[in-house]
Order: sequence, then C-alpha cells, then structure tokens
Amino acid sequence: MKIIVPMAGRGSRLRPHSLSTPKPLIPIAGSPIVHQLVKEIAKVVKEPLTDIGFVLGDPAFFGEAVEEALIQLAEELGARPHLFRQDKPLGTGHAVLCAAELLEGPAVVAYADTLIRANLNLDPTADGVIWIKKVDDPEAFGVVQLDQDQKIINLVEKPKHFVSDLAIIGIYYFKEIERLKVALEKYSKQELGAGKEYQINEGILDLINQGAVIKPGNVTHWMDCGNPEVAIETNAKVLGLKEEEGADLVHPSVKLENSKIIPPCFIGKNVHIKNSIIGPGVSIGEETYIENAELKNTLIQSHCHISTLKTEKAMIGHRVHYNGNPTFVSLGDYSELK
Repeated sequence: MKIIVPMAGRGSRLRPHSLSTPKPLIPIAGSPIVHQLVKEIAKVVKEPLTDIGFVLGDPAFFGEAVEEALIQLAEELGARPHLFRQDKPLGTGHAVLCAAELLEGPAVVAYADTLIRANLNLDPTADGVIWIKKVDDPEAFGVVQLDQDQKIINLVEKPKHFVSDLAIIGIYYFKEIERLKVALEKYSKQELGAGKEYQINEGILDLINQGAVIKPGNVTHWMDCGNPEVAIETNAKVLGLKEEEGADLVHPSVKLENSKIIPPCFIGKNVHIKNSIIGPGVSIGEETYIENAELKNTLIQSHCHISTLKTEKAMIGHRVHYNGNPTFVSLGDYSELK
C-alpha cells in the first residue's frame, strides 16, 4: 500500500500562521497536521505500507527542514519516503501526477489539510473508495451522488442547488491507481480555461464513466484546519479525542507555579506556567512561558512569552512576545505586543 500526500498549497486562509510554516506542518494538539493525518491512515488501512510520497511546493518555502521531517515521518512508519515538487499550482489532479512514479497498484491519496478519525475498511469489490461526511452546508464542498446500490455515480463541486449532503473530505483509495493516472494524463492534455485547474474529480469521473465501481467510505470525525478560528476548534476536538484514547498530553518537564490545568490540554516540553488557569482546549508548544493568564480554546506554538492574556479563543505562532488583554487573538510567528 502507498500513500500519496499532495501538500504544495500555501494555505492562504490560515495566514499569518502559514506565512512562515507550511500549513500541513502547523502543530495542532501538539503534532503537525500532516503527521497526524498520515499516522491515522497508516493505523487504519490495515495493510503494510511500502511507500509514502509527499508532493511539495516551492523549495524556497518547503525547504530542507520540511523535507527532513517528512522523510523521518515515512521512515518511522516503515515506508520508503519520496519527495516530489509541484512547481505550478495547477490543481489537485496535477498534484497527483507529480508523484507519477508511485502511481501503480493500491494507493491512498490524502490531501493534507484535514484531520480524521475513521475505520478505512477497503471494500474488495470496489475499484476505489472516496471518504465522505454528511454536512449541513453542502454548497461549500464537493459532494458525491449515490445510486440505489450505494455506488458513487457523480461528483459535484460546490453545488448551487441541492444534489447531496455527502461531502468529499479529500481522502481516496484506488485499487489500481495506474487507472487514475491514465485518466488524469488524458485530462491534463486539454487546454485549461482562465482560472481553471486540473482536478482529481475529473479523473475519477472518467473512471466511473468507464464502469469503475467507486464506493463511499465514512469517517467518524472530520476536522478542518482551514483558517485560524476553525483550527482553534479542531485543536480542542483533537485534544478531546486524544484524551479519550489515553494519550499523555502534559510533558513531565512542565513547571507549574500557583497555576491550574483544566483538561484536555497539550502542554509541551519545558513549559513554565505561573499564576494562570489553562484550559480546557489549550495547546502550548515547548519552551514557552505563560504568566498571569486565563486561557481557553487557545493554540500557542513554541518559544513564546505570554503575559496578562485572558481569552477564550486565540491562535498564536512561534516566538511571540505578548502582553495585553483583547477578546480575540491571531498572531503569526515572531510577533510582539507590549
């Protein structure tokens, strides 16, 4: 089994946090998004992993440190790491084709901007599986249409009129991914109109038209990290799930002075908390100092100094120095408020 992870986008909706850190590598509940996604897939596909391919963007942004972290991630899971580049933002289908050398045999394609909890059972009678989640606002998503046999017969992107409330979450399985490769290569030879991209849905629709059996898969939890406010909500949800799973979320090196932690919270290595109440739903990265604070549903990265902050919703980047008391905060790396 192979996993292919397109992650070349710049994550513009998550700015300023994604200006200095690629969105898939931003920690949520103590671990980067892409690490959690790939580990969850590896845990639940129930087949040995042979290869993991990461499709990256501009080397100036997705540089050597990013490459090393992804190589280490694949090796930890016992798989061969592969790094590919998508030099131009030409769409999700084009991103898959950038990993052409891996497009053979069974494979999972997972776009690295969401977190999941799922049982990814692979139906042996299906040529592919698209994982879905029922949503209240289908017009904001790509959705699938099913026939009476629960097979996928159509994919519709952000429908203006109701066709289905089963949203595509961005994780796909193909029994023979070389068939998708052929379909996408054919599609990529077409001339694109202004503002258009080569999307994976077009390749999948080609397979369906050829008679491929594509079935839906369900996830129990699908959590977005698209913008700061949603990332804060996802952080709290993941903390709750990790607590239920029995994870140890507070590092033993954490120093508390006249302070209280209300779980679930992730508190990283060498964090010092003084005269504060932390939680629930708070993640704090390593080497951070917190003083005179009351924090709920807050995401703070590493090496920060936070003083006199009372908030129920905040996202703060790395190496931020902050002293104040607003009602909502979203600060990128190296910010200073005094």
